[in-house]
Amino acid sequence: MTPKNQINAIHRVFTGSINQSVAHPREIFRSALLNNAARILIYHNHPSGDVLPSEADKQFTKKLFKVGELLGIEVLDHIIVSEDDAFSFRESQF
Repeated sequence: MTPKNQINAIHRVFTGSINQSVAHPREIFRSALLNNAARILIYHNHPSGDVLPSEADKQFTKKLFKVGELLGIEVLDHIIVSEDDAFSFRESQF
């Protein structure tokens, strides 16, 4: 029996430029599907150090949660990280 939320794979799905990343849910969920994931955790960095989500981050996160629901793959959280801080969409009750 596998413990709940045990990590079975870690993938870098996309690498953006210095100030922009244009990832798409299909790339994220492709990795999840190929690894038979029941749940995923997504994170990305803000090199500026400001971890507050942009409007684009918020819209992207909404889309991820909807796609995950359709596919039956729970999105546990989307976390924005910087060198010294982090922002959790789940903890913020997004």
